[in-house]
Amino acid sequence: MKKISVMRAFVCMLVLFTLVTVFAIAENSGATAGATTSPEAESAQGEAVIGGADAPTDIVVTKAEGTNADGDPEVSILDGLKSIAESTAFANGEWRQYAMIAVACLLLYLAIGKQFEPLLLLPIAFGMLLANLPLGGLMDDPVYKVFATAAEAQAYAQPLGKTVELGVNASGETVYQVLSANGGLLYYLYKGVKLGIYPPLIFMGVGAMTDFGPLIANPKSLLLGAAAQLGIFITFIGAKLLGFTANEAGAIGIIGGADGPTAIYVATKLAPHLLGAIAVAAYSYMALVPVIQPPIMKALTTKAERQIVMKQLRPVSKRQLVLFPIIVTIVVSLILPSAASLVGMLMLGNLVRVSGVTERLSKTAQNELCNIVTIFLGLTVGATTKGSTFLTFETIKIVVLGVIAFGFGTAGGVLLAKFMNLFLKEKINPLIGSAGVSAVPMAARVSQKVGQKENPANFLLMHAMGPNVAGVIGSAVAAGVFIALFG
Repeated sequence: MKKISVMRAFVCMLVLFTLVTVFAIAENSGATAGATTSPEAESAQGEAVIGGADAPTDIVVTKAEGTNADGDPEVSILDGLKSIAESTAFANGEWRQYAMIAVACLLLYLAIGKQFEPLLLLPIAFGMLLANLPLGGLMDDPVYKVFATAAEAQAYAQPLGKTVELGVNASGETVYQVLSANGGLLYYLYKGVKLGIYPPLIFMGVGAMTDFGPLIANPKSLLLGAAAQLGIFITFIGAKLLGFTANEAGAIGIIGGADGPTAIYVATKLAPHLLGAIAVAAYSYMALVPVIQPPIMKALTTKAERQIVMKQLRPVSKRQLVLFPIIVTIVVSLILPSAASLVGMLMLGNLVRVSGVTERLSKTAQNELCNIVTIFLGLTVGATTKGSTFLTFETIKIVVLGVIAFGFGTAGGVLLAKFMNLFLKEKINPLIGSAGVSAVPMAARVSQKVGQKENPANFLLMHAMGPNVAGVIGSAVAAGVFIALFG
């Protein structure tokens, strides 16, 4: 694990926080002026939407200005250069787009230069860059020509070989529409996020790479993984107190699970307009786990507790490894059906790993499939971070709440381990409780590293992997609870 400088990490996050704050203040100060639309503009916009339903008018041909006697256009070098300049992205961009491009470049630096969760933060940052390029249109919605009657729509669509679709206008009335222009590339790739396809596929890849043996060998570690979800519910309460709705608070709270795909999945279900901010906060803080957790772990434990040596875990049979994902899928899905897609795909990935008869499927889930979906997921999530929705005070609140979520999640696992030691003969090193946040395997490595600083002969990695993988299950269950309550 590459060593991350605490000061550099803090400075980078402070710069990002400052940029968002400044842009949010500027956005807020200009909101009143920007919200005013002239009646002429509103009229023009209305005509653009329903123009296809208007009856045709007589066409009067007149000699256009700027043409010669033969009707050919007069050529002006200056006017031509001006027209070219006005058609460039430089002339059509606004400050919010350039501000988001600056934020995207900073995140690219963190992903490449500092290796902050690069597998997802890099495509997220580049998706942010692509979506905010003026006139790029990569995230544009498809354009439809709208008609009041089916006959008019069919008359327009038939010569073009297109189909008529039913739609609903702003007034809630049913209209007939015909596709006149396709949406951008990222608009269609985003369907995988919007429909909840990409995150479960990522979970299948995670399951194929995860060894549940330490959890099976030490079932008590499941409690530590559950306790580490404390940050999710504390953050939910904090978000409610800051004025977020229950749906928004649930989506923000999942940041505390330190599980990016789960956070994205819940955000698409409960608060799609906050998806970009939640994803950026979740993956930024996941990358900062080695920075955020150690001070909390040391503050809540004594030196003697950090030196506790745990005995080697018992061997786990293949039968247990095979039965575990099947049993977990059945039990969790029956108790909490809304978590079935995440937990089910997680356990499917693990089953193809441990069954011993599907090695090709296991390798595909771990590598090719997971890598492809990761690119699409990160790219399209980043493309949702438009300046109008990202450069707001809500984003600042989400960033702050993300820190609180990670802090309480870490504390919850450590404190439960200390409490359990009051009743156990074989003591648990409280440091492994911090691994209950599901940043696999980074959180377990942090527990190992902090423990070895106190006792170089102490090896906590496999013990910490128990709460770590339990945290993956716990965050998926917490996601199912919020979706069941507010979805």
